[in-house]
Amino acid sequence: MTQPHIVIIGGGAGGLELATRLGNKLGRKGKARITLIDRNHTHIWKPLLHEVATGTLDVEIDQLSYRAHAAAHGFDFQLGSLTGLNREQQQVILAPVLGDDGEEVLASRALQYDYLVLAIGSVSNHFNTAGVGQHCIFLDSPAQANRFHRHLLDAYLKLNSPGHPKDTLNIAIVGAGATGVELAAELYHAAAELNLYGFDDLRKDRLNISLIEAGPRILPALPERIANSALKELQKLGVKVRTSTKVTAANAAGLQLGDEHLEAELMVWAAGIKAPDFLASLDGLATNRLNQLLVNPKLQTTNDSRIYAIGDCAGFPLPDGKWVPPRAQSAHQMASLVARNILAEFSGKPLQDFKYNDHGSLISLSRFGTVGSLMGNLVGGAMMIEGRIARLAYISLYRMHQVALHGWIKMLVISLVARINRIVRPRLKLH
Repeated sequence: MTQPHIVIIGGGAGGLELATRLGNKLGRKGKARITLIDRNHTHIWKPLLHEVATGTLDVEIDQLSYRAHAAAHGFDFQLGSLTGLNREQQQVILAPVLGDDGEEVLASRALQYDYLVLAIGSVSNHFNTAGVGQHCIFLDSPAQANRFHRHLLDAYLKLNSPGHPKDTLNIAIVGAGATGVELAAELYHAAAELNLYGFDDLRKDRLNISLIEAGPRILPALPERIANSALKELQKLGVKVRTSTKVTAANAAGLQLGDEHLEAELMVWAAGIKAPDFLASLDGLATNRLNQLLVNPKLQTTNDSRIYAIGDCAGFPLPDGKWVPPRAQSAHQMASLVARNILAEFSGKPLQDFKYNDHGSLISLSRFGTVGSLMGNLVGGAMMIEGRIARLAYISLYRMHQVALHGWIKMLVISLVARINRIVRPRLKLH
C-alpha cells in the first residue's frame, strides 16, 4: 500500500515545526511520507531578521540546514518555489531552480499530495507607493537582511572616512510596528559595538535614524502604555519618531512625506504585510484582501478540506471581527493544531477547532531594554513587564521555537554553544 504523502510548502516557523512533528510521528514510523519545500536551503527565525540586518546576529552561524534537519527527523526536503496548484489532480507545481549564473539547476516539477499544507508566510506591503519597490529595502528574508547589512557596512566605511562629505548617516525606517522599532534600537547597539573594531568616528550623534509611522502612535498592535514605554526608550537613544506621517513616494535621495523631502542614504520599509499575490489566483482557493487563504475552524481552506493553511498566509477571523495576527506565536499554535488534526485523520478521530490564545507581545530594544505584556487574552493586556524579566521572556520565545525543532536537551546545548561563541567570536558580523 502506498504511503500517504503530506506536502508542506514553506519552512518558516510554522512550516518547519509542523514538518518536524509529523516527521517524528509519522515519517520515522513509515506511516506517511512528509515533504517540506522551501526556496531557501536554510531556516532562520523571522523575528531575528532585524539582528541579521545590523550584523548583531551572524546568519551563517545561527541558521539551520533544512536538509540536515529533515534527515534527523524523518521527513524529506526539496528546494523549490510553488508556482501552481491543480486541486483536481492533487498536484503542486514547482518553478525551476536557477543557479547564481542563471543556469537551470532543477527543472519545473509536479508533486502529488494527499494532504497539502501551505505555510508560505508573508511579504512586505508597500501599498503601491511610488518608488518604494526600487529604493527601499525590505526585511522579509535572510537575503534581504543580508543586503541591508552590506549597504550598512558600506555606509559606515564612508562615514568613518576622513574625506566623507557628510557628518551623519541618515537612515529612514517606515513602519513603527515590532520590526521597525526593534531595528531602530538595534542600529544604535551595532554602532556602539563598531567602535571596538576601528570605527572610531562612528559616534552616536552621527547616526540619524527616523522612524516614520502613518498611524497616531508606534506599536499600534500593543497596549498604549507599552507603546509609550518603548517610545521613551527610543527617544533616549536619539531616534526621531514621527507619527501620523504618510510616505507618498521614495527616490534615490530619500522619502517624500507630502510636501516635505526626508533625506536618507538607507531606507527600510516595514509598514505592513500581505500574503504573496499569487495566492489570490491559486486554483480557486478563497482569499481575503491581504491575499491570505481563508480557512475554516479546522484550518482547512474553505473550499478544499485536503489543503490546510497556517501562519501569515492563513486568514482566520476572530470573534471580534479581526484576523489572527501575523505573529510567530500564531504560526506555532496553528502548526500544533494542524499536526493534531492530520494525526487525527490518520487514526479516524474527530478534528479539533482552532482557538487563538494571545500570550501577549514583547518588544526588544536590543541591550537598551525590553517591554511587553504577558497573557494578554487573560488579563486584558494589563500585565505589563519590562527590564530583565521582559528580556528573559523575549529570549524564551526563541528558545521554545528551538525546543519544538530539537527538543530540550539539544536546545540547551545550542544555547551553551551560543554563549561560547559570544566569547570567542566578534560581537558583530563585520563582512
